[in-house]
Amino acid sequence: MKKHSAKVAPVSSFSVSELHAAIIDGGEGAQANTENTSENHEKSRCQSCTSTFLKIVWGFLIILSVSSSWVGTTQIVKITYKNFYCPFFMTWFSTNWNIMFFPVYYSGHLATAQQKQSLLQKIRECSRIFGEDGLTLKLFLKRTAPFSILWTLTNYLYLLALKKLTATDVSALFCCNKAFMFLLSWIVLKDKFMGVRIVATIMAITGIVMMAYADGFHGDSIIGVALAVGSASASALYKVLFKMFLGTANFGEAAHFFSTLGFFNLIFISCTPIILYFTKVEHWSSFSALPWGYLCGVAGLWLAFNILVNVGVVLTYPILISIGTVLSVPGNAVIDLLKHEVIFSVVRLGATIIICIGFLLMLLPEEWDEITLRFINSLKEKKTEEHAEDVADAGVHTRSRSRANGTVSIPLS
Repeated sequence: MKKHSAKVAPVSSFSVSELHAAIIDGGEGAQANTENTSENHEKSRCQSCTSTFLKIVWGFLIILSVSSSWVGTTQIVKITYKNFYCPFFMTWFSTNWNIMFFPVYYSGHLATAQQKQSLLQKIRECSRIFGEDGLTLKLFLKRTAPFSILWTLTNYLYLLALKKLTATDVSALFCCNKAFMFLLSWIVLKDKFMGVRIVATIMAITGIVMMAYADGFHGDSIIGVALAVGSASASALYKVLFKMFLGTANFGEAAHFFSTLGFFNLIFISCTPIILYFTKVEHWSSFSALPWGYLCGVAGLWLAFNILVNVGVVLTYPILISIGTVLSVPGNAVIDLLKHEVIFSVVRLGATIIICIGFLLMLLPEEWDEITLRFINSLKEKKTEEHAEDVADAGVHTRSRSRANGTVSIPLS
């Protein structure tokens, strides 16, 4: 019989050495993926740190700019009053400059935006703050009128107060608007109740009473305090109504709204300074005699302050904007002390400090208590870990000394 020889199956071309190489390549690939993931994580952390650092840097610049512009506005008004006292005309003239807010914003858009929009497209986009249909004549009168009146009232009362009190006192009393805004938001908008803000409100009211008591509840002091508190109250009502009817606004919408206020002021409020002029309540000899340099300085710094406040919300943390506002109080105090040689009484100084502390307490976030507890617990855990490491190190050191001395520790069963 024929014997059939057994056929040997051909050996696969994928040898053991190649299999080993494939395993190594797979391990290297996994290692490379891990390295790429870690690199991406590090890059994202670096970008986050860079973004935070830039926000802080911008924050400090905005703080200095906001406080400087507000201090400059207040001090120039005081200088203007030496030769020219027409507070309503100054308020009207400065408010007209709000018309330039949107052109400034649109110029910045053209300079920085990659996808540029036409002026009409930008106006339509930003006018959505008034509703989906944009700005109509009805909405122009209905929504702009109350805000324009409150805006004018806030600034007019502030300028009147500067005639009766020092710049430091008026700027400190104006900081009470945060406390009034909290009370109105709590009552009208049903915002969250916070005990620390109630304490801050009580401190603000205490500061107001102390400021009024400084001269014995009589004379120009009590009138000046009432005017400054009225200005702060009108400002708080303006902000609460804005939040109620218009909600939150981005920079473009805010620029459009401010320019709309300026147009409303120019069209409808212009009759008031004319009436005051002819009734000789606010009268001047000729237009050439007006201190145009000071008037333009006040209006320009006021416009710069409003622009910086809205730009600052985009570039940095909103809390830093508020800190810039309260820093105008010590800024005005330094100028009053050095230039005007104002002597601050202990009562006035105490009232100013109490109001500023209350203002800073208002800046605490809603979850401040939870954040504080987490921070304290993290500190406790860190101390516990450090203590455990110290105990472990001490145990290792004791065992090493015992072995060096030839002693052996026998554990108890």
